[in-house]
Amino acid sequence: QMEDPIQLKEEGNKYFQASDYEKAVQSYTQAIKLNKDKALQAVLYRNRAACFLKKEEYAKAASDASRAIDINASDIKALYRRSQALEKLGKLDQAFKDAQKCATIEPRNQNFQETLRRLGANIQEKVNAGGALRIQFSTDLRVQKMFEILLDENSEKEKREKAANNLIVLGREEAGAERIFQNNGVSLLLQLIETKNAELILAAVRTLSGMCTGHKARATAILHYLGIDSICMWMSANNEEISLAVCNLLQTITDCLLGQGKEEHHGKEEAVVLDTKKDLRMITMRLLDMLVSKKVSGQGRDQALNLLNKNIPRKDLKDHDNSRTIFVIDNGLKKILKVVGQIPEMPDCLPLTENTQLTASVLLNKLYDDLRCDPERDNYRVICEEYIKSKIDPQDMDKTLHAIQMVSGILQGPFDLGNKLLGMKGVMEMMVALCGSEREIDQLVAVEALIHASTKLSRATFIISNGVTLLKEIYKKTKNEKIKIRALVGLCKLGSAGGTDYGLRQFAEGSTEKLAKQCRKWMCNTSIDARTRKWAVEGLAYLTLDADVKDDFVEDEPALQAMFELAKTSDKTILYSVASALVNCTNSYDTKELVPELVQLAKFSKQHVPEEHPKDKKDFVVKRVKRLLKAGVVSTLACMVKADSAILTDQSKELIARVFLALCEDPKDRGTIVAQGGGKALIPLALEGTDVGKIKASHALAKIAAISNPDMAFPGERVYEVVRPLVSLLNTERDGLQNYEALLGLTNFSGRSDKLRMKIVKERALPDIENYMFENHDQLRQAATECMCNLVVNKEVQERFVADGNDRLKLVVLLCGEDDEKVQVAAAGALAMLTAAQKKLCSKMTEVTTQWLEILQRLCLHDNMEVQHRGLVIAFNLISANKELAKKLVETELLEILTYISKQENDPKKQHILNVARDCLTRCMDYGLIKPLSRA
Repeated sequence: QMEDPIQLKEEGNKYFQASDYEKAVQSYTQAIKLNKDKALQAVLYRNRAACFLKKEEYAKAASDASRAIDINASDIKALYRRSQALEKLGKLDQAFKDAQKCATIEPRNQNFQETLRRLGANIQEKVNAGGALRIQFSTDLRVQKMFEILLDENSEKEKREKAANNLIVLGREEAGAERIFQNNGVSLLLQLIETKNAELILAAVRTLSGMCTGHKARATAILHYLGIDSICMWMSANNEEISLAVCNLLQTITDCLLGQGKEEHHGKEEAVVLDTKKDLRMITMRLLDMLVSKKVSGQGRDQALNLLNKNIPRKDLKDHDNSRTIFVIDNGLKKILKVVGQIPEMPDCLPLTENTQLTASVLLNKLYDDLRCDPERDNYRVICEEYIKSKIDPQDMDKTLHAIQMVSGILQGPFDLGNKLLGMKGVMEMMVALCGSEREIDQLVAVEALIHASTKLSRATFIISNGVTLLKEIYKKTKNEKIKIRALVGLCKLGSAGGTDYGLRQFAEGSTEKLAKQCRKWMCNTSIDARTRKWAVEGLAYLTLDADVKDDFVEDEPALQAMFELAKTSDKTILYSVASALVNCTNSYDTKELVPELVQLAKFSKQHVPEEHPKDKKDFVVKRVKRLLKAGVVSTLACMVKADSAILTDQSKELIARVFLALCEDPKDRGTIVAQGGGKALIPLALEGTDVGKIKASHALAKIAAISNPDMAFPGERVYEVVRPLVSLLNTERDGLQNYEALLGLTNFSGRSDKLRMKIVKERALPDIENYMFENHDQLRQAATECMCNLVVNKEVQERFVADGNDRLKLVVLLCGEDDEKVQVAAAGALAMLTAAQKKLCSKMTEVTTQWLEILQRLCLHDNMEVQHRGLVIAFNLISANKELAKKLVETELLEILTYISKQENDPKKQHILNVARDCLTRCMDYGLIKPLSRA
């Protein structure tokens, strides 16, 4: 029997495709029981809902779809399946709401639009049916009937499930929520929770969440009736689904108390002044108490930490009130430190999940970042120092281990603070001493702490001097793979800190290929705990600096997929390590270009000159990039970008941006990158992060924008977010390729809509584009001129040409006389549109340069038909502007040119040219400047 949820999911998919829905349900159900990953859980529930739809078990389909939506509120497939199920259950209004959400997410989906029209018509028909139907389905009767079914132990299971789902849907409607509340519904929901039946508890909690949404008075009343102690007790349950549902309930209540979300006032509520500060403080205190209680499950502790992470630090640093953070530091910092100081391998450890301690480190980091001044940060540091000192006891090694683990946890959170704590007397020495202990638990904690500490070069120097020999001994002798892998990563990290000349190989036994193979083996072994596999990823991040290692790694499909799967976890270290390994594999790190003369000089003086490894040459890099794309690296990177800001650091963002830029190198691959979500993922990377990271991400966006249909690559409003990154690449400090590809992207955008043209103008791109029109580099001048050709359609741009005191029009006229045909085509196109739209520019054109007539005549006689046509259109615009200007042109050789062209035989290939020339002469005849041509 399979025990891998992913394999079971694939098996279920095969059964579904074969229309064997019963077996598909069995596979998905087994996968749901075994799975621990939330994202996969949502997919499994969504897929099982599809099976129930096929089996016409609509209540079950609605229930499973709701579970998927609880995990991911914007899961469009789950929303649509619930809409289908609710429609079959007769819940047309709820079905309509779900279909409306689908249409909001994908407004161009015709299927969703058709569903909305059908449901709207059915609802209207039902409303028009009259009073008898409305009485039959009155809200009060429905509520009463649902509770009767749910509280009757003898009710059929299917009826109870249907009633539970209907109750949840009703609680989300304002009218339904108010009727439940007014008819003793909260008390009845509490009875459902006390049944200890998981399905009924979930239904009750989700109904309460719906009732609290957007209604402060009702949310406050429900909080006081249920009691925060009871809510926290339910959240402490060793049931992930229930714990998450209660967490969502408490978040909804907190949102109402903080005044967030859509507040709706009803009746006398506006006159009621609710003191929310006391309630918020009470919730915070209970959540902090949960962190250190042994009665709380690992899932419950995670949810408490998640709520604190989300609601305590300020969301906007412009808001000066950080009182909630100060309150938590004063009343709960030691409790958070206790969580990060836990050692899972010790018997007295609190119940934890794989993510608990990292989430606690993230909270420590967010709290520290939310402090406004040095005295506040000093207070934070002093609390940490005193608490850690109280745990260091040379006579009690277990107690000291917790202190070292705390320092390790802080180093994964507010690193600067952790670095200061490393300077406390005896801390570093204790770490090194513990490495030499005979106890495996001492080695495990100490090695992990040394790794985090060695990130700072000054500390790494101390460890290189004092701990390397110990790490080598541990790696060589230990049979415990958890310790072995940590020792290996420590040696890799110290080798990197020591510099390339110091050499990684002197630290480890055997070749780097052998060590990398071992890391890949650990990473693929799902029976090893996630924390240990995390270290394998970090080891590979260092080992893939070796060209042979990275080449072998990308050919190892299971290892790649294992790394991609680990990258989706909420772990700062894993994200950084995966991004580092991918940078190494794609060679997207910065390299110093060797000057040939200096190389020859170095060889002459018999100095060592580093040579490029054969597998670091372009052909091998391209091959690795193609292999990563085929393996699905873009989807993984897109998932990584969605991580919380405390987990996805600016350094990680920069690494991801470098990888994306390497992946976008080949134009043939850019469609795949867009299809897998790369375009969307690049936008936040281009707007936030390090300067280098933003430039790299912007360049990748420019490569995509240059050749892709903007509507496909950046659908909806997203396309307007791309303009600013592209404009930033026009800065003269950027290199020529970045300037060129940004101009191509802006040209593509400016040809799509006037709204996009306005966005480009508002981002102040015009002066830069004009500067590049003067550029000596042919391709840059051409790209800038083509971009301007598209922009002049915009009225605001035209008005800038009309305004006095600028040489914009002169520049365009002179560019029409360039020898470069592509520049001529673009400039003539711009001039044709300008003179057609603004008559003032027709007269102005004859004044800006004495060469205007010569240039116009050359355009009208050009061998390139596209240039010739645009020249003739300019001539027509000038003649049409006014009689005086037409007279001036008739008195020149231009009349002979127009006559010569007009007399040519009709030719489909150049008919558009002949027609414009003839229109010019016709206009001159209308003015009475010339007589009709006499026919022989």
